[in-house]
Amino acid sequence: RFICNVYVAMDKSRQLLEKRLPAGGFGRNVITLMTGTTVAQAIPIAISPILTRLYSPSDFGLLALFISLTSICGSIANGRYELAIVLPVKDEEAINITALCVLIAAFFSIVLLAVVLIFHDYIVVKLGNPDLALWLYFVPLAVFLVGLFNALNYFHVRTKKYKDIANATVNKSIATAATQLFLGFAKAGSSGLVLGQMVSYITGNTVLSKNILKEKILLKSVNKTEIKRLAARYADFPKYSMWSILANTLAYNLINVFISYLFGAAILGFYSIGNRVLGAPSSLVGTSFGQVFLQRATEEKNKIGSATNIFLKTAKTLLLIGLPPFILLYFIMEDLFAFVFGPEWRIAGTYAKIMLPLFFVRFFVSPLSTINSVFEQQRISLIWQISLLLSSLTIMAIAIYSHMTITEFLIVFSITSMVLYIIAFIVFYLVSKGKPLMR
Repeated sequence: RFICNVYVAMDKSRQLLEKRLPAGGFGRNVITLMTGTTVAQAIPIAISPILTRLYSPSDFGLLALFISLTSICGSIANGRYELAIVLPVKDEEAINITALCVLIAAFFSIVLLAVVLIFHDYIVVKLGNPDLALWLYFVPLAVFLVGLFNALNYFHVRTKKYKDIANATVNKSIATAATQLFLGFAKAGSSGLVLGQMVSYITGNTVLSKNILKEKILLKSVNKTEIKRLAARYADFPKYSMWSILANTLAYNLINVFISYLFGAAILGFYSIGNRVLGAPSSLVGTSFGQVFLQRATEEKNKIGSATNIFLKTAKTLLLIGLPPFILLYFIMEDLFAFVFGPEWRIAGTYAKIMLPLFFVRFFVSPLSTINSVFEQQRISLIWQISLLLSSLTIMAIAIYSHMTITEFLIVFSITSMVLYIIAFIVFYLVSKGKPLMR
């Protein structure tokens, strides 16, 4: 009831703000997405104090490992063709690209299932978490659902149905929270957390599928010949952007695998709670800005050949929004964690404080990264993401060789990654000028 009241209040605030903003404007679209995303992010944060008392750090460690495997594979489930959905002038082409994404995701998930069936025991042993044995079989299905959601999401971005995206985001979060709480009180252990994640994937796709299934005339334009033509037309996305996002996702999620392997599931659980809290602003504001920025940058590029104006406007807004809360969090992080989640979770606040500068820079830079897709400069993204991955792998190797503590590892990783994100911002700005840096 509390969550529903908050959502109603925020929706009324959104409507008041929208009346003051031009229809279809950048600010109005961002507010629409942020309304849903705010509630979606508030729900897991609101119930976290309950979840940390229902589930153990090891349970959260297993969830983090499951999400990492799903995220790594799900990031390339569509061959990154989902980014091309917003680019064509005609909706008929966009719907064919969407169909292409679904076909690729289905094929990829089947191949992944075969790999899991053949190498199941080997994978479980190498990941060092026996509790993952059952849930490894669910990874291929989760990957397909992630790929499907990405395709549907970008089609809604193209058609500017931001309210529907917001509703899907809220419903995903409610479904996850309800499942995890119910199974937590039922003493289901780590199964409750993982099942909640699966229910989230299913719910999001159900909500977004309703709109696209209504487009019967548009769906009739889907045909094999057009799918093949568009697959060739936008081949740079699987050639470059796919490997770029894979490198990025690996760099981000391999940390969970590494921490679980070297320091144990409990330490990963503490780290994952810190990530959940720090990741909320990025998902809340960054994702909303990023989706609208992609659409508006594409419009500006089609009109004047560059997207510098919207790039600088978005960057300035993100900086002004993000700086105050991140500064405040730095000084209260450890005490906040101990008070909200329980005294035994103070160590999670320590880990979060170490990672805070990196999360701020990532919050500021990541929404602007789609500028490379707008100008089809995927090679630049690939080079930078590979650099990020290599730096992460190097730090992990050094940590193993030098027997770093978890604290030392997080400090080195945070500083190195932060520098790379700053370099990326400079490159993104140069790309926004419309002069290809690489051909």
